[in-house]
Amino acid sequence: MPDPNLSSFIWSVADLLRGDYKQSEYGRVILPFTVLRRLDCVLEATKAAVVEEFAKRVQTKVNPEPFLLRKSGQLFSNPSPLDMKKLMGDQDHIKENLFSYIQAFSPAVRDIFESFDFHTQIDRLAKAGLLYLITEKFANIDLHPEAVSNAQMGAVFEELIRKFAEISNETAGEHFTPREVIRLMVNLLFIEDDEALTKPGVVRSIYDPTAGTGGMLSVAGEHLAELNPDARLVMFGQELNPESYAICKADMLIKGQDIASILPGNTLSEDGLPGRSFDYMLSNPPFGVEWKKIQNAVKKEAADLGFSGRFGPGLPRVSDGSLLFLLHLIAKMQPAQDGGSRFGIVLNGSPLFTGAAGSGESEIRRYVLENDLVEAIIALPTDMFYNTGISTYVWIVTNRKPKARRGRLQLIDASSFWQKMRKSLGSKRKELGPEHIEKITRLFGEFREVADGDTPISRIFKNEEFGYRTITVERPLRDEAGNVVVGTKGKQKGKPQPDTSLRDTENVPLGEDVEEYFAREVLPHAPDAWIDHDKTKVGYEIPFNRHFYVFKPPRPLAEIDAELKTVTDKILAMIGELSQ
Repeated sequence: MPDPNLSSFIWSVADLLRGDYKQSEYGRVILPFTVLRRLDCVLEATKAAVVEEFAKRVQTKVNPEPFLLRKSGQLFSNPSPLDMKKLMGDQDHIKENLFSYIQAFSPAVRDIFESFDFHTQIDRLAKAGLLYLITEKFANIDLHPEAVSNAQMGAVFEELIRKFAEISNETAGEHFTPREVIRLMVNLLFIEDDEALTKPGVVRSIYDPTAGTGGMLSVAGEHLAELNPDARLVMFGQELNPESYAICKADMLIKGQDIASILPGNTLSEDGLPGRSFDYMLSNPPFGVEWKKIQNAVKKEAADLGFSGRFGPGLPRVSDGSLLFLLHLIAKMQPAQDGGSRFGIVLNGSPLFTGAAGSGESEIRRYVLENDLVEAIIALPTDMFYNTGISTYVWIVTNRKPKARRGRLQLIDASSFWQKMRKSLGSKRKELGPEHIEKITRLFGEFREVADGDTPISRIFKNEEFGYRTITVERPLRDEAGNVVVGTKGKQKGKPQPDTSLRDTENVPLGEDVEEYFAREVLPHAPDAWIDHDKTKVGYEIPFNRHFYVFKPPRPLAEIDAELKTVTDKILAMIGELSQ
């Protein structure tokens, strides 16, 4: 758990910023300074040895970095003779010395401060006459690993991220997934692998292509550590927003993780980890965000590489890129013969049903269902996320389904599993309690149909039950006398010509014979109709709510009439009183 004194101390720095900084800007100063002080303390014990080694290596003109890392005993180093205590000794040159100190860190760490745009904040603090005071405050707090463990430091840092996310909650949701949603997803990811994950010395990889501030990777790491303290989860991620990227890398660094595999940039247009595949993956991509800016890169990859690239199955409409992230994750799965992969992704409702047969969305659904990749889709309550109140769904996708699940898809309606939050945060008014997470995990693990009274909660379907054929039904064109017009040339010679104004389409479930359906549903109403088989398309949709809809019969008419009469009588009596 985070040390409350430590958090409140760091928070007290905000008092110095008040007036010169808006509340929503505090994080820009406090987060990088917290990271700087932690790194300062972590390197203190080996500082003298690293400085000495640097002086020795500079003379031999050899790249000093590998030698410095060995001396520091960490994944980073800083050979500057300065540290935060020494900075305090020269008040007049605090700004130049602080720049010089940060510049001396290993490139991967320097990148964190650059992504925080820390230089701008240092300038701003210096102009406001606050730089020395703030640096002094941090220089006097003990963040040495003996005093504050990696786990405690990580918890403090996460609490600070959360506080700043709450203060500026208009954008928080973009980079911050509620912890309880991540816990649920991690539970579902690991549930079938508990046995493998508890073996000694196990190493697994996990990847988040929309890493935000690193919450998903952190919670997955904590969960695996609880299952098996000897297990190692190697973390990979990519993040578009520079500040979130900096926070994510800093969080990893603070917890002792290697940060070389956390990369900046847009995952869809510039995959930072091409050719890599992973054991587990988690993602909460932005909901319903258009991908116009990267359209050329994505379309080019789809056209040039097809199924050997990421976007072979199809492209969704430009107004919503959610399904591109689903395809990206599928491309990052290890082949089933090498152990396969499992991932969880949070999507809004539109990927379930948007797009008719033959559209990009339908073709992507067709691909994942015909390849038997989706294990389960779980409907979460509304008002779960910071920046939107819409319905959201967790998809669990894998290419190593257990035998019982093969060819099937489980739908779980957890939309009623929630508790009210004590205090709303932006759009987030509800949360999953531990008992809700446990219940959903159990429903998934048991893989059976479950109802609560008359209301279904877990349902299991064959994959093909979500498929259908869209058939085009034609009616003949007739002349003014009512006679059928027939073709006179080529293939159409002697055949009735279709009347486009009477053209219609019908969706026939995949499991049904098209001709039988046509004879039963269409011919009795239109005996002259026929099917244009050349226009038939296969589509897939997952009408989630329809499968959980419970019909409630209306009240008897007599009861409604009696109620209306009572209300009418009351109104008449009131009017009567007014007119007296």
